[in-house]
Amino acid sequence: MSATPRVERIRLNYVNSKPAISYERARIWTESHKKTEGQPVAIRRAQAFYDTCNELCVNIFSDELIVGCTGEFRKCGILTPEFSWTWVDREMDNFATRAQDPYEMTDEQRAFVRKEIFPYWEHKSLEEAFLAQISEETKRVAVDTGFVDTDSKWRQAVGEITADYQDVLFKKGFGGIKKEAEAYLAELDATSLEGVEKMEFYRSIVLVCDGIIRLANRYAQKAREMAAEEADETRKAELLQIAEICDAVPENPPKSFREAIQFMWFTQLGGILSENPLAWNPGRFDQYMYPYYKADVDAGVLTKEDALELIECLWLKLSEWVWTISANTADFFAGYNQFQNLTVGGRTRDGKDATNELSYLCLQATEDTLAHQPGLSVRIHPDCPDDFMAAVTHLVSKGTGFPAIHSDNAGYQMLINAGYEPEDARDWSNCGCVVPHFRKTGEWTSAANLNFAAALEFATNEGKSRLSGKKIALDEKDPRTFSSYEEVENAFYKQFAYLIKQAVISLITAQRLHVEMVPRPFMSACIEDCMKNGKDLTKGGAKYNIGPVITGIGIAVVANSLAVIKKLVFEEKSVTMAELIDAIDHNWEGYDELRAKAQAVPKYGNDDDYVDDIARKIGNFFYEEVHQYKDIHDKNFLSAFMGISNYLPTGKVLGATPDGRKATEPISEGVSPYVGTDTSTPLAAMRSAAKLNQDIHSGGTLLNLRLNQDLVATKRGQANLGAMIQSYFALGAFHVQFNTVSTETLRKAQAHPEDYKDLLVRVAGYSTQFVNLSKSMQDSIIARNAHETF
Repeated sequence: MSATPRVERIRLNYVNSKPAISYERARIWTESHKKTEGQPVAIRRAQAFYDTCNELCVNIFSDELIVGCTGEFRKCGILTPEFSWTWVDREMDNFATRAQDPYEMTDEQRAFVRKEIFPYWEHKSLEEAFLAQISEETKRVAVDTGFVDTDSKWRQAVGEITADYQDVLFKKGFGGIKKEAEAYLAELDATSLEGVEKMEFYRSIVLVCDGIIRLANRYAQKAREMAAEEADETRKAELLQIAEICDAVPENPPKSFREAIQFMWFTQLGGILSENPLAWNPGRFDQYMYPYYKADVDAGVLTKEDALELIECLWLKLSEWVWTISANTADFFAGYNQFQNLTVGGRTRDGKDATNELSYLCLQATEDTLAHQPGLSVRIHPDCPDDFMAAVTHLVSKGTGFPAIHSDNAGYQMLINAGYEPEDARDWSNCGCVVPHFRKTGEWTSAANLNFAAALEFATNEGKSRLSGKKIALDEKDPRTFSSYEEVENAFYKQFAYLIKQAVISLITAQRLHVEMVPRPFMSACIEDCMKNGKDLTKGGAKYNIGPVITGIGIAVVANSLAVIKKLVFEEKSVTMAELIDAIDHNWEGYDELRAKAQAVPKYGNDDDYVDDIARKIGNFFYEEVHQYKDIHDKNFLSAFMGISNYLPTGKVLGATPDGRKATEPISEGVSPYVGTDTSTPLAAMRSAAKLNQDIHSGGTLLNLRLNQDLVATKRGQANLGAMIQSYFALGAFHVQFNTVSTETLRKAQAHPEDYKDLLVRVAGYSTQFVNLSKSMQDSIIARNAHETF
């Protein structure tokens, strides 16, 4: 199959349009808040959502079958000053020229927001409250440092949940949810604090339900107005059908596949307008959409080709909205990626194979559209259909970086370890990039990015940054006086534990402020137990409230570096600790022979226990140290090895490392080898990664590998890849993904980006257009070793 002419026209618009900023949502939100001073914060936010739905411009663009947008532009980003406005004020003059994720914004827009929007939010934003409440010590370690990064939790909204289509949205519609809230309200009174709080919650639910229904009805009205002016009879009929659908959903449960898709997009749109979220996940699309698909196909009102076109229209809708973020956050989440993770395949709640025809159509839609959203994930179990594995490896061979491939068994075990009931654990989907998750969950994924290599730097530089010379972390002795490998290792773990502690302090502060300042009524309406409990997501209303996830970055660099110290200094005694410290203090300049020795020491990613055992010990310590802390809901923090684009900014703040890496170069991401050091086979790299006891890291693990394009160009090569994936998962591993685009093609795309606008590559836990990445990020992808054999 290939994209229809309609889809191709929409796709080309998506590829060729530059993201533009709209201030309309922020303007309406601000004016609403001016009118609701003194009211409960949940009511104020819900009223602002309603006002936005009632006043925001409604646009239906050419060729669209699925409608709804966040502003006046088709590829549109919004502002959320209630979370943070100061970074926008600092950065927006340079939005169009910044290295990563630039945005279009006019002088008129900048003047307006500075005069009409930002003054109201001064001293009222989440960011300002956070920075006012944390200590100077925590700021030194964890605010815009690259050592510990949490800013996506106090400069941005959280997102990171999955709407419950199965048990809530498609069963009730927002009209039904509103009636349910009104029924709860009728039973409550204000004679207790609990009653007052629940009344406020249910009132906020009524408002957001009215809001999203109003927005859909306005689209129905707009479609009828356009139909009245439309000369083309085919498009007129399409617009009238759009109007009919928007009158029906999302107020009511969907009655058809087309209605279900439009319902789902309105839900995504509501979440976006409510908080500009990261990782607002569509979940197990092939499971909750299949009954509508099958019923329509059986009734003869839908063909496979019609369904694919609708899915591809949805894919492009998901890709068109733009997550507006600061330059610092963009360094960690590069490529206009919103992490809307959509999962297909796997097992049913009772353990049977869950693949169906929609599972395959989703793979096809990603191949046809070359869209970077949704973040397409597949669940693979030992007896998954051969045809499904063939379809997965076929898509891998196309070089899109899709899909992310996950072990069904490991995902299940991760959720069991996190306290889920078995049936719910079997029903997992991915959240964000690689986080096993369930739709009745409140969770902060990738809540902190923790730079493992920074801990090693502080351990070997008396608690100071090598680049700035400033004291950052705990005191430590002169590294030249370390007398044993165990002493070096202990110093590293001491600094490592300190960084974890600062991350926890930062996140608990942020969690508490989210409760006080930015409750989430729209998203709470989409979660079953929030409604049952009369409690907002921020207050722990979901069935499962999982502790924030701390993401480890650089395990391969640290394991490789400790292996160098262990082998060369304390076992072979071929170099002194002083000589090694001098070499890294001088960024290896003038130490070529010593650097060659360091680079020759066994490296993680080659199935060598000498270094892999060090990596395993680091991973175990990380889990144990993180897991001892509890969040504001008394839930244990979780560990993860998620690679986003975080391995670049975390490398930029570091000096050279003992493994031979030079100052400011990227470190390593996820459980992947350091670039270019996995010189054996891809299976050897997988075997190293699988040694990390991945099932304890319930926040997810990520392995990025690059394969020579010719290796998977044939059916036989793809079959070999499928067998290798199953072997990897049999070792207890959770995730793997592949880049298969040749170095030659990537170099051409760097030189002539205008010719490669739709070239997708896997960055880490997501794919995006190669030309939308900074040159340093592009270079880091090219530098990965392209394996030529299995």
